[in-house]
Amino acid sequence: MQEWQYSGGIILSQLFQPNQPEWRAVTGLAAELQPAYDGAKAYRVLAGPVINVLYRDIAFASTGEGLGVNVLKGAYYRVGVALTYDLGRLQRDDYANLRGLDNIHAAPATKIFASYVLSKDFPMVLRFDAREILGGVGGAVSDVGAYLPLPGSSKNFFWFAGPSVTLATHHFLQNEFGVTASQALASGHPEFEPHSGLEAAGLGISTTKFFGHHWMLNLDGAFSKLMGSAHSSPITERSARDVVTLSANYQW
Repeated sequence: MQEWQYSGGIILSQLFQPNQPEWRAVTGLAAELQPAYDGAKAYRVLAGPVINVLYRDIAFASTGEGLGVNVLKGAYYRVGVALTYDLGRLQRDDYANLRGLDNIHAAPATKIFASYVLSKDFPMVLRFDAREILGGVGGAVSDVGAYLPLPGSSKNFFWFAGPSVTLATHHFLQNEFGVTASQALASGHPEFEPHSGLEAAGLGISTTKFFGHHWMLNLDGAFSKLMGSAHSSPITERSARDVVTLSANYQW
C-alpha cells in the first residue's frame, strides 16, 4: 500500500476529537492480495493479524508502522521515529524470473516520519517518511504523499484518498532491481545498474465502516507504477502494482 495508508486518519482523529482515551487498541485479521515482489507478474495472498496500539499521542505499536514515538507533536503536526521492517524477496517467490539472483532476506528498518494538516477547514494531510534498511536489501527509501477525507465521510463511515511518490538510493535499487555480471551469467538476465531517484508513483484509497462502537471493517486499495530504473529493470515483468487489503477489526 501507499505508506500514508498505514497511519491514515490518526492525526485527524486527534485534531477533531482531542479528548482521546489514554490507551487505544485495535486488533483483527487481514488478508492482502499483492504482487509476489516489486515488478512481479504473479500475485500472492498474505494473511495475518492486525495490531494497532496507541498510548496517548506519544507512542504506538503497529503491524503496519512498527514501534515508534512522536517526538514532536501539536494539533496540526507530528514528527517521529520508528523501528519497522522490510519483508525482502526470495527466489522461490518466482523461480522462473528470480533464478540466479540473490535472496533478499527480511530485515529491520529505522524510519523518520512527519505529518502536517493544512487546516481544520481543509484537512489535507501532507506525509513524509524516510527508511534506512538495516541488512537485507539495504539502502534507503523515502515517500512523499498527501491524503484527504472524501465527501460522504461520517462518524460511522470514513474514507481517504491521496497520491504518493517513492524515491530510493542506488544501493536499494541495485539490490532490488539491478543485475550484476555474476547474476547475469546465472540468471540469463542482461547486466543492469540502476540509478538513484524516483522508484514509483501511485494512488491509495482507504475506507472504514463501523458496526456499533467496537467492530469495524477496513478496505484498502492502492495502485502504483514503477518508474525510472525500477521500470527499466530486466527483472521487472509488470510495472503496474495493485494491492487490495481487507480486514475485520475490534476496537477496545
